Amino acid sequence: MQGLLVTFFIFSLASFCSCNRLFDAPRETIFSVMDSGAVGDGITDDSQAFLKAWEKACAVSDSIGTIEVPQGKTFMLNTIAFMGPCKYSSVHFKLEGNIVAPNSIDAWRGNKTRWIEIVGVDGLVMNGGGQINGNGAVWWKSCNALSFRRCNNLRLSGISHINSAKGHISINKCEHVTISDLKITAPIESKNTDGIDISESKYIVVDNCNMATGDDCIAMNSGTSDIEITRIACGPGHGISVGSLGRNGAYATVQNVHVSDCSFSGSTNGARIKTWQEGSGYVKNVTFEHIRFTNTKNPIIINQSYRNDKLNEVKSQGIEIIGVTYRDLKGTSGNNIAINLECNSNKGCSDIFMEDINITPASSKSKPTASCNNAHGKAISVSPEVPCLSKQHASSY
Repeated sequence: MQGLLVTFFIFSLASFCSCNRLFDAPRETIFSVMDSGAVGDGITDDSQAFLKAWEKACAVSDSIGTIEVPQGKTFMLNTIAFMGPCKYSSVHFKLEGNIVAPNSIDAWRGNKTRWIEIVGVDGLVMNGGGQINGNGAVWWKSCNALSFRRCNNLRLSGISHINSAKGHISINKCEHVTISDLKITAPIESKNTDGIDISESKYIVVDNCNMATGDDCIAMNSGTSDIEITRIACGPGHGISVGSLGRNGAYATVQNVHVSDCSFSGSTNGARIKTWQEGSGYVKNVTFEHIRFTNTKNPIIINQSYRNDKLNEVKSQGIEIIGVTYRDLKGTSGNNIAINLECNSNKGCSDIFMEDINITPASSKSKPTASCNNAHGKAISVSPEVPCLSKQHASSY
């Protein structure tokens, strides 16, 4: 009898919660881009139809405004900016079809540094399983594909991003952002086609994404803090990078970064920090753990002389690197130097901690080594051995 009462109570509670969720769920008002005049043949410029649908969705005050981009259609968009703030607390950009950039430089209008820009929109949800194609081969290094600026509480998921002319996704001046289940692809020879660039933003989560690009899979630039990066498959590409920081003498900071359960296959770099010698500022509290490398050229690298031809010149300032942890990093290196801690700035690197590191050669003809300069910290069970770091036993630490 008691068991039946417990079962009835659980069932009643579940039903009550279910009913409450139904009553609490916000209404949704859908605005299809087709109803605003979009053609969806991949040739006609549908920019104005998208803007009309956006304006309607953004103006809704009593429900979630949803911009619907239907499956089975390809929409060509020129330079376009979706502006906020919107009246309701959330907007849904439901991308089920495909978006493509113009296929020639002459066809581009307006700003040629950003293609699709979303500015000042809080509570934006962008998903749907569609694709964004930047037609980047026309002009590599020129135009970021999808930029979010001042968009707090952003949720971006389930979309494929291919062939951006420059960076695929840019996050700038945003807080509380979750990015997940993306596929980002560009040819290995493409220039500056970063997967995700983060700057002046905090409380960012990037999870479960596949990235194969011609540059960094993820780059964390100045003003970035409280970043969680998990389950990223990177390669080819230039790794998951803090930086570059301090170009042209700039003051730059990055702190509280956690990168875990990621893999690098055939990438130029793996766990990477890169700074310019002439800059100032700091990198603090960065952790790379549970990482796997397959034929990665530079599995672990700190480079404080990024793009500096005068490698022996130590500037009076420099960006200080403090508190970097590497734990459970294993796999194969495509380079003789598997661990490279070149802390060439006047500030150097301090409080470096390595534990349970084992990197072996991708080729039986080579033997990985470690190189370091002006780096200070401790190492437990690290192979190849890092001469700058104090060797510790697990029981004594």
